[in-house]
Amino acid sequence: MADIVENRDFISDIKALINEARQHVVRSVNTAMVITYWEIGRRIVEEEQNGSNRAEYGKYLIENLAKELTLDFGKGFSVPNLRNFRQFYLAFPIRYTLCSELSWSHYRLLMRVENEDARTFYLKEAVECAWSVRQLERQINSFYYQRLLASQNKDIVKHETENNNTPISPSEILKDPYILEFLDLKENKDYLEVDLESALINRLQDFLLELGKGFSFVARQQRITTEAGKHYYIDLVFYNYLLKCFVLIDLKIGTLTPQDVGQMDLYVRLYEKQKRTDTDNPTIGIILCSQNDETVVQYSMLAESRQLFASQYKLYMPTEEELKRLISGNIRKIE
Repeated sequence: MADIVENRDFISDIKALINEARQHVVRSVNTAMVITYWEIGRRIVEEEQNGSNRAEYGKYLIENLAKELTLDFGKGFSVPNLRNFRQFYLAFPIRYTLCSELSWSHYRLLMRVENEDARTFYLKEAVECAWSVRQLERQINSFYYQRLLASQNKDIVKHETENNNTPISPSEILKDPYILEFLDLKENKDYLEVDLESALINRLQDFLLELGKGFSFVARQQRITTEAGKHYYIDLVFYNYLLKCFVLIDLKIGTLTPQDVGQMDLYVRLYEKQKRTDTDNPTIGIILCSQNDETVVQYSMLAESRQLFASQYKLYMPTEEELKRLISGNIRKIE
């Protein structure tokens, strides 16, 4: 029996070795492909600059090149693809800034982000968070960068676009609004808070992506108890390893009320006493509601507290204009 177990371990080791080699080959091929496409784009741009009529010459150059390359190498070098290579070089003109962790499919999305700061932000996040192509596409389409930038804190993304070792604050991570289109609840007009909670748990990976960097799931309906023995249950509890603190989320399907703020304040204070350790930073509470009330935000403890936040959630992907209206109407507190 021992021989059989050892043999299984041996086979598993060999399989792991082969899989690692295959992954290395894939990464190497991907890196070579990205660099090749970048070089093709660079040479197209440089050759275009030699033409007397650049627009006409550029069109002729790409069409002629596509014909020649397709004859020798087959598909993959069509006119649209060559134009993509050209745009790739123009978006990333410095070769050493290319990241081997990202595929050509990643770069096809990134190079279409017109704002250079946003493009740099998404590139860095995609590498650090190991975003798949689908995850990167969702973050771009949900205006992740713009939602962070919309905070009243003018340095909101300085830790993402610069090398900065200073401690980050909650306002640099938390967003408003949160986009929860992946829950597919838009057509359900009668969902309850428990339905929203269950949907978030069922799509926890997507929700963690939407929450942002550093979040890990701790508990659902975690109980905390007063000295008088009364029990309260927190909808969702997370820990953020960047902020080094617990994050409590209370789900509300209606408009924010003063009672919601008072309830979350109680949750945070009890959690501080019962769960927080000496190595943790102060606990954060987020009231995630379908509609904010600016008056409640401005004239409640939300306006002064560094631990309480109120954010809207949306069950659909907003257009850029809708997002601008949402952001302009939001009042967020900062440190």
